[in-house]
Amino acid sequence: MNVRFSRLNCFTVLAVLLGALCVQSVCAEVYKFTDKDGIIHLTNIKPVNQPNVITFDFPCYASDPKCRQLDWEHIPLNRQSFNEEISAAAEVFAVDESLIRAIIHAESAYRPEALSPKGAQGLMQLMPATGREMDVINVFDPVSNIAGGTRYLSILLQEFNEDVDMAAAAYNAGPGAVRKYGGIPPYQETQEYVRRVNILYRRYRLAGS
Repeated sequence: MNVRFSRLNCFTVLAVLLGALCVQSVCAEVYKFTDKDGIIHLTNIKPVNQPNVITFDFPCYASDPKCRQLDWEHIPLNRQSFNEEISAAAEVFAVDESLIRAIIHAESAYRPEALSPKGAQGLMQLMPATGREMDVINVFDPVSNIAGGTRYLSILLQEFNEDVDMAAAAYNAGPGAVRKYGGIPPYQETQEYVRRVNILYRRYRLAGS
C-alpha cells in the first residue's frame, strides 16, 4: 500500500489508513514525507533517499478497539525474538515460556519501545507503579522488562491458583478487579484481552514456544 495525499486531507485519511494496516497485522508502521512538489505521502513502505521522514508506530494495544477485529488464530507468531530473556525469566519465576510469549504478543507485539495511551511501557506493558514494585530498573530494556513482567505474572498465577484466565484478567485490569468480581471482570477490554491471550497461549504451546 502506497498512498499519496494532498497537504489538506492527509491527516483526515491517516486514521483510515492506520485502521486498515492494523487489521492486516498486529503492528503497523506508516511513513510520512513531503516530496519536492509539496505533496505529502503516507505509505507503509519505508521511503529511500527521502529527507525528513516521519514514522508513525502503532502497536495493537489491548485498549485499542481496532485490535478486536484482528484474527488472532492466524496472526503470525514470533518464536525468535528475545529467546534468552524469555527463557531465563521462565526458569527464574517458574512460568511457562509459551504464556510469557502470549502476554508479550498480546501486550506489545514484541516492541521494546511500546508506550500505550494509558502509560503502560515496554514489551510486557508494565504500568510505572508495577514496574517499581517489580524492581524494574529500565522499563524499556528487554531484560529488565521481561523479568519484571514475568515476576508480576508469576505473582498473579500464584494468587489465582495457576488459573491462566484469572491471571491474565488481573494482568489487564488489576488483581483488585478480579477479586471484586470473583472472576474475569465484566469489562469489554479485559474479556477481549483474556480471549486474545488464550488463543496465543494455545498456539505458542502447539508451536513449541
